Amino acid sequence: MRKDEQKDISAVALKYDGNNAPRVTAKGKGHVAAEILAIAEEYAIPLYEDPELVNLLSQLKLGDEIPKSLYMAVAEVIAFAYFISGKTAELQHKNGK
Repeated sequence: MRKDEQKDISAVALKYDGNNAPRVTAKGKGHVAAEILAIAEEYAIPLYEDPELVNLLSQLKLGDEIPKSLYMAVAEVIAFAYFISGKTAELQHKNGK
């Protein structure tokens, strides 16, 4: 990604343990966002593009759980990640992963 493309990007990483609400684990703009995306790609973490959702999530502090008002939107992201990974929430829960 070119530097001029990096300045306009934003990224938010979430962690979902299957029991509690997802938490913001990383967020950033520009170079920091590019690094978040590069790490996700390196570890084959599915990426989901939704600029409006990223804008809302980026207002949260690191470590914050997502608010209830965003549950449905983030549930779609989690379902997408499971689908892309060939997994189901049920399998994840049974295996403790």
